Amino acid sequence: MDATSSPPLTDHSTIAVELAGITKRFPGVVANHDIHLTVRKGTVHALVGENGAGKSTLMKILYGMQKPDEGTIAVAGAQVTFGSPADAIARGIGMVHQHFMLADNLTVLENVVLGSEKLYGIGGGARKKIKEISDRYGLNVRPDVLVEDLGVAERQRVEILKVLYRGASTLILDEPTAVLVPQEVDALFDNLRELKSEGLSVIFISHKLGEVLSVADDITVIRRGTTVGTAVPSETTPRQLAEMMVGSELPTPETAESTVTDRAVIEVKGLTVYASGGASMGVEAEPVGPGSLVEAGGEVKKVLDDVTFTIHAGEVMGIAGVEGNGQTELIDALIGTKNADSGTIAFLGEDITPWPTRKRRESGVGYIPEDRHRQGLLLEAPLWENRILGHVTEAPNAKGVWLNPKGAQADTRRIVEEYDVRTPGIDVTAASLSGGNQQKLIVGREMSHSPKFLIAAHPTRGVDVGAQAQIWDRIREARREGLAVLLISADLDELIGLSDTLRVIYDGKLVADANPATITPEELGSAMTGAATGHLEHVENGEEAAAESAPEDEAR
Repeated sequence: MDATSSPPLTDHSTIAVELAGITKRFPGVVANHDIHLTVRKGTVHALVGENGAGKSTLMKILYGMQKPDEGTIAVAGAQVTFGSPADAIARGIGMVHQHFMLADNLTVLENVVLGSEKLYGIGGGARKKIKEISDRYGLNVRPDVLVEDLGVAERQRVEILKVLYRGASTLILDEPTAVLVPQEVDALFDNLRELKSEGLSVIFISHKLGEVLSVADDITVIRRGTTVGTAVPSETTPRQLAEMMVGSELPTPETAESTVTDRAVIEVKGLTVYASGGASMGVEAEPVGPGSLVEAGGEVKKVLDDVTFTIHAGEVMGIAGVEGNGQTELIDALIGTKNADSGTIAFLGEDITPWPTRKRRESGVGYIPEDRHRQGLLLEAPLWENRILGHVTEAPNAKGVWLNPKGAQADTRRIVEEYDVRTPGIDVTAASLSGGNQQKLIVGREMSHSPKFLIAAHPTRGVDVGAQAQIWDRIREARREGLAVLLISADLDELIGLSDTLRVIYDGKLVADANPATITPEELGSAMTGAATGHLEHVENGEEAAAESAPEDEAR
């Protein structure tokens, strides 16, 4: 590793993009300071750093969404100035955002063509070009399928194809593996190798350092808004890279003994949800009747099918599954934003099936949502108002029937301090924070009310290794004090490392149990796609697994 900034290369024929001395200031904060980044043609260049280190700002500058206060941008050796993303696209810079920019109600072809109709038309010419790009880079997209019918990995390939369709020769990929299972990650990396072989360049932003080291040709590390060095993947370990990001040694994790008790906190029996209908964000749902989405046999499709489980005090139960297999519907039913069509939910022995969301929250159900932008934050509201969300009737946000802004503000400052939320103050909007800092604010908010049951959906998505470890420690600490946790995550290492019991969901059913002490991420990933593995106990859906949540489970 090199602990100093890399000097600009001089052979411009080998350089795709060069950023030199980039500085960007916002009121109260310097987001980027004298950053240098040189991306070689035909390579994958990883950009890593903590949340709030300045990665997103730097990429917005390269993509024309922000203008630097100082510094220069060169593309293929020619200095350029971007006033908008259109300028960047015209010079061959394309960006695939972490939150996909696709219209669900349009086909793949319509999404790709939208806004670029002048390139190849909207008919045969566009279809021919899409097929050519898809075949050339092994993207395997289907132009006539509605985007809403695609899985997350297919949507990502559509986003990549969309920027290639517009002539991109340098692609910015922001957290591209955040929601992919191992097999999908392997397929993505195969796609990136195809891009490299054709001379294209990729800027790869990720917090998954093992993946960074496996796919990158070069790595640049930024910390607190400035370049602190480069790393050669073949000569670096994930731990060394993480310590370079945070500027200090990381603590060695300790093995914790089991905290699972025999006191049931959540008991779910026969939970079933049909496709279509339902409610959103606290609106009561009507049961789905005949005539809704049907399967080939004429029956109404079940997106959650006779799900039964129990979570005890002091237990983390992980749910592993490819997105779209019923996890969202399970969360909605548990938090009360959608009524189940049959089945019951008991919380501390009391049937809460008919309870609205607010009553569940006030009774001790915490919720870290899977989509922080749509479900967890008011992006244009200040941080202290976001601290109130979901807890409007509870102290310190309320005094009696009245809101208590001063109490909420004081507690927001505490959360910012304890959870290391990088922000110039509590009056800035949630939209001004990086994704990882937004996530830390949400986790701090939910853990501050000492929940008895926590629904944690992708709790560390988009956060750096230091913040991830901190969030894991918070969950483990609360678990020792009796918290019951339902953990849903696309990070298989997180599922295996945090869970006391681990179950696989497939096509709306809980189909198998895994032992977190012995299962590997590869085996778990195979099970999530429906493949069999010898380290799983397959169960009939609706039946309690023999080893489920047992207090005497082996200490891990």
